[in-house]
Amino acid sequence: MNKLQVLFFILIIGFVSLTTNAQEKKKIEIEYAGKLTIDEDNYPGAKVLTRDDAQQVHIKHKGANMWCDKAIHYGKENFIEAYGNVQLKQGDTIDMTSKYVEYSGLTGLAFASGDVVLKDPNSTISSDTLYLDRTKQQAFYKNGGTVVKDSSGTITSKIGRYYMDIKKYQFVEDVVLVNKESTINSNFFDFYSDTGHAYLFGPSTITTETSVTYCEKGFYDTENKVGYALKKARIDYDNRIIEGDSLYFDNNISFASATNNIKVTDTINNSIIKGHYAEVFRGKEKDSVFITKRALAITQQENDSIYMHADKIMVTGKPENRIIRAYYNAKIFKSDLSGKADSIHSNQRTGITELINIDRFSSGDKFSTKRRPIIWNIKNQMTGDTIHLISNTETEKIDSLRVFNNAFIISKDTISENGYNQIYGMRLTGLFNEENELRQVDIVKNAESIFYTRNDKQELIGIDKAKSGSISMLFAAGDIEEYNRINQVDGKLYPESEYPEKEKILKGFDWREDERPMSVEDLFKDDPPLVLPVIKGLEDYVPQEEFFDEEMLKRIENSDTRPKNNREKPLKASRNIPKPVEKKQVPLTPKTIKQNRKKLIESKANPPNRK
Repeated sequence: MNKLQVLFFILIIGFVSLTTNAQEKKKIEIEYAGKLTIDEDNYPGAKVLTRDDAQQVHIKHKGANMWCDKAIHYGKENFIEAYGNVQLKQGDTIDMTSKYVEYSGLTGLAFASGDVVLKDPNSTISSDTLYLDRTKQQAFYKNGGTVVKDSSGTITSKIGRYYMDIKKYQFVEDVVLVNKESTINSNFFDFYSDTGHAYLFGPSTITTETSVTYCEKGFYDTENKVGYALKKARIDYDNRIIEGDSLYFDNNISFASATNNIKVTDTINNSIIKGHYAEVFRGKEKDSVFITKRALAITQQENDSIYMHADKIMVTGKPENRIIRAYYNAKIFKSDLSGKADSIHSNQRTGITELINIDRFSSGDKFSTKRRPIIWNIKNQMTGDTIHLISNTETEKIDSLRVFNNAFIISKDTISENGYNQIYGMRLTGLFNEENELRQVDIVKNAESIFYTRNDKQELIGIDKAKSGSISMLFAAGDIEEYNRINQVDGKLYPESEYPEKEKILKGFDWREDERPMSVEDLFKDDPPLVLPVIKGLEDYVPQEEFFDEEMLKRIENSDTRPKNNREKPLKASRNIPKPVEKKQVPLTPKTIKQNRKKLIESKANPPNRK
């Protein structure tokens, strides 16, 4: 034998030795057993290992240790069955206890049953049955289980899967997370145990003492109590409902913000606020809504509604004392009344709605007249430095108005082309009838007037111009029915042909009919084009891959070392693998949402006694 042959022989022997050692390392090792018996009748080809008084049976395989009271070891199949007080440990990452475990050293797959508890540094899984794949480092249950993470709470579900390398759980069907602050219900729920981050998919709710949040795609940080909701997102408080394309919420400070297609409903005061960006604060000290981007407040009054629009709208105060503030380019519209001002404030407790201007411009600004608050009712236009609309707080109907300083009321003459009835004074008081039409108007202090006087046949008698201390008028269907001057200084009835053209309007006259909103849509006609932000949101739900996937099934198949003509009996490593079943989704129903809301209301009435 030459030197080359000797070297080749040595290499072959070394390779065989390494291969043999590698295969031996894959074998399940019996570290300790108190008693060893052979029972070929009941356990053919197996060794029966039992504990003694000193310690349990100790088994090792590839970095894992297992202890039990009794074990059945099938050496040829590299398979073991462990019974009684079973504990399986893998370093500091896995600590599992149960009544029974079967484990294949060829596939790395374990099946545990009977009071199964699996612990890692971040969480604890409990189930009646559990699969553990040491090759992929995954755990799986399919018949109900519970996961506990001290700081995040307790999670129950029908199906659960744990990815140990990324500390991620995937729960499916009847998922419920409960902690001291909230309860989460969902059917598709991803949870990261190291961060406490939860991702909700499909119909889901987050219920706290003060709110119920609904969404069909969402995120919640169970550690920091913050999250956001997408897709049919909605938050129900005890007296307010918030809806929008995207909702962010912070339960620490009872705060929520919303983006795009927002609707905030006040269930006590029958009012709605809409817009495309909003912020909501809730609590004992703060109770407010701020909304912008096409902001619109709607207050229902019997068979009608009042619409209020501005650049920004803010609602503050408790339900019994709500105050609405609309500022910058504020407008209101009602079927029989509309108005416009720089700012509108409405106090629902007092029933007073103020139309005012904010001194943002200099006194000499050329638009100062245009900025003066204005009200239109039927055929009448009223302006002044400040206007108050006063509603009956019981019926919520507008019953009167007041105009402070530079009060001016104008109505177009019914027949003449350029004739206007006009009254000017320092203050104006108006009363509305049951049909919400202006019935009586009183103007006091330095009153001036121009009336187109007609007979019963609507023929023009003349143009009446006068000054007086005050004027009182009655209206019918928007037309002047009767008027009386008190402390008249001067006055004259002119034939139309003799009336000076330049005196047909009083000082400060400004007919603004072209600004009058005639519909809800008209409230927005002066707004710049609306450009809504694109909401990125969350990635779509990625369904679980099969735990018993092709790779695992191939692994099991390759572990079968029996001759192909001797495989009638199923391989022990595959006997507890379930047959494929059709998955079904059990959605949350509106009934569930109503039940959650009912629980919220009951909890408010009877708060729990928490230590």
